[in-house]
Amino acid sequence: MSIPSFLALPSGATLAYHAISGHSPTVVFLGGFRSDMTGTKALALDAHCKATGQSFLRFDYEGHGQSSGAFDEGTIGLWISNAISILTQCTQGPLILIGSSMGGWIMLHAALALKSRITGLIGIAAAPEFPVRLIWEQLTPEQRTQLATQGSLALPCDYGSEPYVIHHRFIEESRNHHLLDQPIALDCPVHLLHGMADRDVPWQFSTKLSQALTSQELEITLLKSGDHRLSSPEQIACLLRILDRMIEKTR
Repeated sequence: MSIPSFLALPSGATLAYHAISGHSPTVVFLGGFRSDMTGTKALALDAHCKATGQSFLRFDYEGHGQSSGAFDEGTIGLWISNAISILTQCTQGPLILIGSSMGGWIMLHAALALKSRITGLIGIAAAPEFPVRLIWEQLTPEQRTQLATQGSLALPCDYGSEPYVIHHRFIEESRNHHLLDQPIALDCPVHLLHGMADRDVPWQFSTKLSQALTSQELEITLLKSGDHRLSSPEQIACLLRILDRMIEKTR
């Protein structure tokens, strides 16, 4: 495994990243909640961009992967700031952003902050506003009371034997970054990829997001048997085809 580079932030935190030099635009992968830059999709994109000579960057948010910090201290606002810092300090020129799950939400904020540089967006099971829409709103009254009074709540995790702990401050801070109930003023090409068998983020999230985005060049691809991860060889191949078509539009 190659050794990552590190970006030092003014706060003292460090963000781990891998960058490949190549053709413009630079493709950037933004991972999901509790994920990192060594996942199947990130590495597949890395290998594809190497093979095609495309500039590419993947990174870890604070508290994820090889970056500094504790996961439990992270917030959506912090991770949005991490993404913008990486993009402004470690890339140049036009960008295509690919956001997976939570990364799809962070992708939108980063694109709004760097609008003039964004030539395309690809959402993979994009999950904007998931702490409220997919966690808080699905809790029982008793669980909400426990979360509010005790500050945290352990929830079962489908991707491991250990439960994960959600913090009340994490959910409340996330409300500061909601986007879906207003126009999202991004006019670049957008492609949203979602699995119809996704039990974590319903595919209707992508249709709701498509309605909020102002872009007139927007496509949605629904994979009928696709789960949340969308990491099978066939699903990865679909993602790479979408990316290649988006890159072609910039030439």
